[in-house]
Amino acid sequence: MATQSLPIPKMLRGSVVTNRRRCGKPTCHCVTGDSWHETTVLSYAEAGRTHFLSLPETEVAVVRAATEHYHQARAKLDAQAGAGLAELVALLGQRGRR
Repeated sequence: MATQSLPIPKMLRGSVVTNRRRCGKPTCHCVTGDSWHETTVLSYAEAGRTHFLSLPETEVAVVRAATEHYHQARAKLDAQAGAGLAELVALLGQRGRR
């Protein structure tokens, strides 16, 4: 059975990270070694709490691209806001010197 691709939004807030953990089963390989279970997740904050959303392997690249779009847009917005603040500081600074 082929899995269909999900309609992932083009922009997502968060980060794609690899979650490593032990499963807790006493006979599992993760108990004795450094080989823990890995899951790729979307990490995002909501209402002051961090949440993790497990991602199907087929969707990791698309979700990673969507989070990168968000980070690029955020950087551009931060740069614009910083330039606006610098402009305001310069204008108000000139006003006080007269």
